[in-house]
Amino acid sequence: MLDCIRVLMTEIIDYAGLFPPASLDMHSAVQSWAGYQNADHAWMLGRLIIPANRLEEFEQSVIEQSLTPNPEDTAWRISALVALDSLNAQIDRIFEFNRTYAPPGSDAPPSATTESAAGGELILPGASGGIVVDAIELKVADPTDIDRAMRIIPEQLEPYFELPPDADERGFLAAIAGTGGRAKIRTGSVHAPEIPTPLRVASFIAACGASNVAFKATAGLHHPIRAEYPLTYDDAPPTGILFGFLNVFLAAAFAQQHRLVADDLVGILEETDRAAFRFDETGVQWRSLNLTTAQLARARESFATSFGSCSFEEPVTDLLSMNLLV
Repeated sequence: MLDCIRVLMTEIIDYAGLFPPASLDMHSAVQSWAGYQNADHAWMLGRLIIPANRLEEFEQSVIEQSLTPNPEDTAWRISALVALDSLNAQIDRIFEFNRTYAPPGSDAPPSATTESAAGGELILPGASGGIVVDAIELKVADPTDIDRAMRIIPEQLEPYFELPPDADERGFLAAIAGTGGRAKIRTGSVHAPEIPTPLRVASFIAACGASNVAFKATAGLHHPIRAEYPLTYDDAPPTGILFGFLNVFLAAAFAQQHRLVADDLVGILEETDRAAFRFDETGVQWRSLNLTTAQLARARESFATSFGSCSFEEPVTDLLSMNLLV
C-alpha cells in the first residue's frame, strides 16, 4: 500500500454507528466497534462517537458483552456529544468516567478490570489501554457560545464546535482561533435538501485555512468519491449527490498547501472521476495540483482531522475496490 494512502487514512474515521442512517442500538454499535478494533484496517479508526448522556448505557453494554482485552492494548478513544446548556454537568460526568476507565498515565489509572459505575465488572478493551473520553462536540448558535464554552472546557478535552449550516463562518472561526478549539461541518444528511452545496463546504474549508482552525466533518462521507448514493439503508431509499471523503480531505490538504480560496476548491469537491485523483510513491495529484506525502501528513495532523461515519465497512470496501487498500 502506498505511504500516502496510509497517511491520508490513518485514524480518519470516527465511528458513529448510533446515528442515521445506521441508527444502531448501543449494544450493536459497541459490538461493531469492538470487532473493528481487530479488523485488518483498524488503523483507520479514530474515535467512537457517543452522546455524553449515554455513557452509562455504553458501560453497561461493554459489561453485558464481556469484551475481551485488545491484543495491542490500545485505548478506546471516545468523542462525547454534549449540549451547551448542560455543559458543566456533562463535563463532570465525563471526568467521572475517565477517572474509572482512563489509560495509565492519567490521574486514576485503571486496572485490567474495574467496577463500573453502571454496576458490574467492566473488562477493559486493552489490559493497559483503557477507555478515555478525550474530545467533545457541541453545536453553537452564535460566536459568543464559543466564548462561553471555552471558559468551561478543561484542557484535557479537545472541543469541536459545530457551526450553524447557513451561518457566516468567519465570526465563529475568529472565536475559535487561538483557543485550541476546532470546527465541525455537517457535509451530508438523510434528506437531500439539507446536503450543503460544494460552495458552502469550500467556503468553510477555505475560511478554516485562513483562520488556522482545524476541523472535522460529519455525515454523508461513506464513500471516497462524489456521486449519487442512497441516503438511507431502507429497501427503497431516497438518493442524493454526496461528497466523497477523498474530495473533502484532499481539498483541505490542497487548500492548506497551495493557499486556495473557496472558488478554487469547488472543482475538487465536485470531482466525480476517481481517476482524476492520482496516487503514487511521491504523494497525490489532482489535475495540475500536487501534494507530497509529507504535505498530506501535515494537513491530516494540523488541519483536516477526521470524519464521522455510521459505517466503517463502506469506506473500506470502496477503497479496496479502487485498489488503494490491501
